[in-house]
Amino acid sequence: MSANLIEAKGLVRRFRKGSETITPLKGVTLDVKAGEFVALMGPSGSGKSTLLNLIAGIDRPDEGSLVIAGTDIARMGRGQLARWRADTCGYIFQLYNLVPVLTAYENVELPLLLHKASRKERHERVCFALELVNLADRHDHYPRQLSGGQEQRVAIARALVADPKLIVGDEPTGDLDRSSATAILELLRRLTTELGKTLVMVTHDPRAASYADRTLHLRDGQLTDVPEDLSDHGHPGNATPPEADHARA
Repeated sequence: MSANLIEAKGLVRRFRKGSETITPLKGVTLDVKAGEFVALMGPSGSGKSTLLNLIAGIDRPDEGSLVIAGTDIARMGRGQLARWRADTCGYIFQLYNLVPVLTAYENVELPLLLHKASRKERHERVCFALELVNLADRHDHYPRQLSGGQEQRVAIARALVADPKLIVGDEPTGDLDRSSATAILELLRRLTTELGKTLVMVTHDPRAASYADRTLHLRDGQLTDVPEDLSDHGHPGNATPPEADHARA
């Protein structure tokens, strides 16, 4: 049985909004095994992205511990977190976050500029990552010359290129049509089954979540494996529809 890559205990995150204090996470505890694919679901504003940003080292909890790959990142300063992210975590965004004036190759290479790697090593890693996402023949294309699905593949290659143990995705198929979303979800699944990556994905779409090994739901600042509509009413409500087919292919 795989050891845990992520061990979160009692995570609390608070935000100030004017005179009000908002607490989207109220003592969240979570274990994720190495090589596991976990989907996080919940209504808008439930704290899914807040939890994902804590796991990715983009933000820090107000209380609790968060041990990833043996390191409690909750105790790190911002500079330490930046270095930790570069070595340990790849982030896949819903809207790709590619640099429009850089080619696919150059976008994928960006994270490697933070590492002490030779030009030859960077080239080998970028080529491998682009081949993995079936975009080797698009390496010299700019984002505007790619479809939405191809842009997201570039974003996945960028998240993979430094060979991180952990990959997180915030609605990685939310801007894609159904066909492109399916291709991306199958690729994400391969990252865990073939490359042994640990993947945590936020999604609103039950169809996307079905690709994961396990689905957890955020409700009232806590995690549960029971969907909100089932826990409230004892029967399923209306499922969230798949990604809009009129989105970019």
